[in-house]
Amino acid sequence: MKLKEIPFTAWIGLAGIALTLICAFFAPYIAPYGETEVVGDVWAPMSAQFPFGLDNLGRDILSRLIYGARTTLLVALSSTVLSFTMGIVFSFIAAVNRGWIDMGLSRLNDLMMSIPTLIFALVVLATLPQNITTLIIVMAILDSTRVFRLGRAVALDVAVMDFVEAARLRGEGTIWIILREILPNTLSPLLAEFGLRFAFAILFLSTLSFLGLGIQPPAADWGGMVKDNKDGIIFGISAALMPGAAIALLTICVNLVVDWLLRRTSSLKGGRGDA
Repeated sequence: MKLKEIPFTAWIGLAGIALTLICAFFAPYIAPYGETEVVGDVWAPMSAQFPFGLDNLGRDILSRLIYGARTTLLVALSSTVLSFTMGIVFSFIAAVNRGWIDMGLSRLNDLMMSIPTLIFALVVLATLPQNITTLIIVMAILDSTRVFRLGRAVALDVAVMDFVEAARLRGEGTIWIILREILPNTLSPLLAEFGLRFAFAILFLSTLSFLGLGIQPPAADWGGMVKDNKDGIIFGISAALMPGAAIALLTICVNLVVDWLLRRTSSLKGGRGDA
């Protein structure tokens, strides 16, 4: 792949993701102030010293955004990877084996999906210890139901192909069939779904933090920053708009990259088919 083949929109998405990653990895070195350091008056306006102003406790919003990128990416990416691992493994097992295994896993997945996601998360997080590990696991379990549904659908389409039947007749095991026959032929929709699930995880984490059950203060989190400064909107203070804009921009950047990757993998697949 040549760099000139990457569209301009994908470059915008890659730049936004790269900037967020830089903030996440090097937050202590590039943030002007500490994550919880009070540096001025409450809701001080934007200035040369404080480009984004100060929050409800007098902390620098720019510094909090930089530190918040670390927490937001860690939780969202970890939960997405875990949800995809669970969803893809169980959905492919169900699609390959069929029978009672498929029936049992599918009905369990339907049961989980029948429960409203936000309500289920609020109930579980309110009863369990509130820490990052618990948050990641709860988000991953809830999101894996959506991954299972898509994974099973695409895997069933491939599992009935002649080359899969030929692999079964050769005596290949379930794991071999999944890794060598089904997974390579389902990467395109799964890749797109991964990006969408990651974007959803960012928004879901922000929602939980806004409701007080996500990242706990004083740790910086974009959703929590919106919650902390929401009262300032009444007085024309833009402190809550900055983290909200960061959430929106990162989500857009992820979707731009996913759209490009989806188009590229689809075109490559079509090219091989024509050949």
